[in-house]
Amino acid sequence: MGVGEVRENEGYRERIARRAAQEVEDGMIINLGIGIPTLVADFIPANKRVMFHAENGILGTGPSPAKGEENPMLCNAGGFPVTLAQGASFFDSAVAFAIIRRGLLDMTILGVLEVSQSGDIANWIVPGKRVPGMGGAMELAQKAKKVLVVTTHLDKNGRSKIVRECSLPLTARNAANLIITDMAVMEVMPDGLYLREVMYPYSVADVIGATEAVLKIEGDVEVFR
Repeated sequence: MGVGEVRENEGYRERIARRAAQEVEDGMIINLGIGIPTLVADFIPANKRVMFHAENGILGTGPSPAKGEENPMLCNAGGFPVTLAQGASFFDSAVAFAIIRRGLLDMTILGVLEVSQSGDIANWIVPGKRVPGMGGAMELAQKAKKVLVVTTHLDKNGRSKIVRECSLPLTARNAANLIITDMAVMEVMPDGLYLREVMYPYSVADVIGATEAVLKIEGDVEVFR
């Protein structure tokens, strides 16, 4: 099945991940956040040489293992089982974070609670709720060469997560480069947020109506299927 085609029984999380995988280039070193981002590894073509980085000390995680083939000693930073790519290496968390802080990651793919039209990201805490820690979110959002946000377009209450200004505590300012949701693909530019693609079966009008942020349109808006 070709890229850009609707897949039978594919869920919205998988479609977001499949679209995000198209941003991955051969030879990249990439960190995947918890949740939808971890699915991206499952959609990387076999002919692309990519090394996935995890804060718990792995460089070279691979796709999710088949059911029943999980190795209890191998997991990502979120605690989910992973496989290893050829050439993978292990190190302690100090080295893992040093890789991030030195700006050696080509891309990070993060989930969010909110993202603003200027690329501000809020993804580490909801005030009043217990949180185990911010993890590497702040370092990743500030230091990766490209920051790709993947998220549902609306929260569980039906409110837009793509906003004019974030109301939650910020992880980083002006960090996001590209936003991929279950409804659209949007690019953060110096002069605003541009609608680049809509996810089938949504229309441009659907996306504008569901988005609090101001969306700019330049030329044709493609449909991702």
